[in-house]
Amino acid sequence: MTTPITIKEVTSKQDLKRFVTLPWSLYKDDPNWVAPLVMERMEVLDQKKNPYFEHARAKLWLALKDGVVVGRITAQIDELVEQRHQEKIGHFGFFECINDQKAAGALLDTAMAWLKSDGRTKVIGPFSLSINEEAGMLVDGFDTPPSLMMNHALPYYQDLMSAYGMEKIKDLWAYYLRFDKDVLPPTINKLIKRSMRDGKVRLRKINMKNYEQDMKTILDIFNDAWSENWMALPFTDAELAKTIKDLKLLIRPNFTYIAEYDGVPMAMMVTLPNLNEIIADLDGKLLPLGIFKLLWRLKVNPTYKTVRVPLMGVRKEFQNTVVGGAMAFALIEECRQQAEKAGCTHAELSWVLEDNTRLTKMLETIGCWRYKNYRMYTKEL
Repeated sequence: MTTPITIKEVTSKQDLKRFVTLPWSLYKDDPNWVAPLVMERMEVLDQKKNPYFEHARAKLWLALKDGVVVGRITAQIDELVEQRHQEKIGHFGFFECINDQKAAGALLDTAMAWLKSDGRTKVIGPFSLSINEEAGMLVDGFDTPPSLMMNHALPYYQDLMSAYGMEKIKDLWAYYLRFDKDVLPPTINKLIKRSMRDGKVRLRKINMKNYEQDMKTILDIFNDAWSENWMALPFTDAELAKTIKDLKLLIRPNFTYIAEYDGVPMAMMVTLPNLNEIIADLDGKLLPLGIFKLLWRLKVNPTYKTVRVPLMGVRKEFQNTVVGGAMAFALIEECRQQAEKAGCTHAELSWVLEDNTRLTKMLETIGCWRYKNYRMYTKEL
C-alpha cells in the first residue's frame, strides 16, 4: 500500500525551520551541495524583514510522508510583475523533493491551485523569491558546487518538472573564467586603449567612505542596463537599501569598479568573494564558532580562491557602441587582474540569458565557457 502524501502549509516558525532545513536530508550524499546559512534563509522568508513582501505575497508548503518532510515549495504573487509586464503571472520557487512524482505533483498542484484562485493565468519559476534573487533550476553542471547566491539541484528535478507538464521558457547560463592567463585578445586591448586615450573613459574603485552612494550608483546602472531584459524587475528603494546593507560585508574595493564617461557613471562590475567556498564546512551554522570562521576567512586571512560576478552592466545609451564595449572589457580585465593578485584562480560570471547574444559572445571572446545551466519553467493555469 502506497503511503499517502500530505501537504501542510507553513504557519509557524517551527514549520519554517523544517522548510529551510529539508535540503540537509536530500543532499546528504551529494558532495557538491553547500549548506546555506540557516539564519540567512530564515530571514529571506521572513515577511517582516524582506522588503520583497512589501509588494508581494507568498505561501509556503511542506510535503510529508509518514510525518517526515519530503518536499517543499513556495508560490508567489508579485504586484510589480503584473504592473510591469501586463500579465497575471504567478511564480513558484524553493522547490525541493524526494524522487517521487506523487509528492512533486502534490506540491505543484497546491501551488498552482493557490495561484489560479487569485486569478493568475500562467506560472513561471523557480524564482526564490524573485528574478533579483535566486532564479532557475540547475539542469546541467551538477559536478561542481554552486557559487554565491546560486542554487544547486538534484538531477531528477528536471524530470519531475517535465512529467508534471512544465515547459522550458528560458535558460540562464553560468560562465567560468580561469585567471592563469591574459584573457583579452590584442584587438580588444587596442580598443580599450584607444577609447581611454583621450581621458573621457575612466575606471575607479568603489569608495568605501562613500559606500552607500556608490552602491546606489551601481544598482541604478543595473536597473537601467537590464530594464529591457526578459522578466526584468528593478529594485525598489527598500530593496536597494537592504541589498546595499547586505553586500557591505562582501564588497572589496579592488573587486568593484565603476566606469565613467566624461565624469558620469556609465558602467559597473561587482565581483564578490564566493561565500559558498568560505562556508562549505559550517553546516549552515554561524553559532557558536561559524561567524568567527567566516570573518577570518573573508576579512582577516582570506583563503578563498573563487569569486562570482553577479552584477555587471552598461547603461542603455552606451550599449551597442564601441565605447560601451570598451568599458565592459576594461572592467572585466581590471577585476580579473585584481582578483588574481588577491590569490584567486577563477570566477563565475552569472547568470546570462541564453538569448543575450551580445554578452555571450563577449564572454566567449575572453575565454569564458558555459559550465552550468539553470532552467526556467512555465505552465498555463
